[in-house]
Amino acid sequence: MTGRNLGRTRLSKRRRQENPMHEFDQLPPVLRAWLAHAALPWRPRSVRRAYDRALALTGEPSSALSELDRLEALQLAKDTSLSVGG
Repeated sequence: MTGRNLGRTRLSKRRRQENPMHEFDQLPPVLRAWLAHAALPWRPRSVRRAYDRALALTGEPSSALSELDRLEALQLAKDTSLSVGG
């Protein structure tokens, strides 16, 4: 399965009506930098929600970013297992 700039993945993809560039521009610089190097095509709103949740739990911006890394690794592992099994 290929789709534009999403690469080869079996993870679900959805069309959205939002303006992702506007949402990206509204993110704090630390999240924009994280997204720029992310392996998956995260929605800015999803990254913000996950970061805010992790920040509320840890109180540490660096720990919240580590949680984003962990979540992304879980999704990559899920994609790998779907590709191998399917």
